[in-house]
Amino acid sequence: MDKHVSPPKLDVKHAGLPLQQLAGQDVLSNYERVMLETNGLGAQNVLNWSARTESRPDAAGQPQVWLHLALALSLPLTCQRCLRPVDVQVEINRDFRFVATEAQAELEDDASEEDLLVASVDFELTALIEDEILLAWPLVPRHEVCPVSLKLAVADADFNQANEKPNPFAALAQLKKTLPN
Repeated sequence: MDKHVSPPKLDVKHAGLPLQQLAGQDVLSNYERVMLETNGLGAQNVLNWSARTESRPDAAGQPQVWLHLALALSLPLTCQRCLRPVDVQVEINRDFRFVATEAQAELEDDASEEDLLVASVDFELTALIEDEILLAWPLVPRHEVCPVSLKLAVADADFNQANEKPNPFAALAQLKKTLPN
């Protein structure tokens, strides 16, 4: 297994022929879009990644290049219940199959269960990692148990009592009683 500090570019057109296993650690500060989403927090958080390329035969027996990507990281986010910082652990394990062209990827996309990528001689593994982190972003980040007690009431208990207005129909009912038939 080759160890890397940051993900290298891959020659995908030839990568699957011999099995390739790459792994390394990186920091979140190297991923610009992730830093924008975290408002610059967690720049030194470690991202553990591994990538394995291999060749698998398709239905016709032709070799196809596959990539297995595994990521583990901690995202510094804001809890949506207590609005305090929360570190959300994210683990990603995905398989990708490479195809020759963008047109072929569009054609096969609906029928294939795996995600399709276009093969190139300088495939940007870093860009794929960043895309996968953003796709795995939690919709509602929150603590399992918030560290502070939460105020669950929106208004004071006596709020409705202070603003009660007399019923206008009650005044009409009083008028009806006083009028002679």
